[in-house]
Amino acid sequence: MPKVLAISGMVVAGLLLLMFGLDLAASVPFSHASRMMDIIFLLCAGILGYMSWNTYREQF
Repeated sequence: MPKVLAISGMVVAGLLLLMFGLDLAASVPFSHASRMMDIIFLLCAGILGYMSWNTYREQF
């Protein structure tokens, strides 16, 4: 079960990186609501991705 949670955390982090990266670059999903919001969510998604990857790696 913890492996599934780690993998789902990586998937969510990837989706967040994609959504807010596209919004920052091309204003596609949210029409550039706030640049600061995009940067903060990208940072949080990167942290979530790193923590999920690190947890997944420790389970072996």
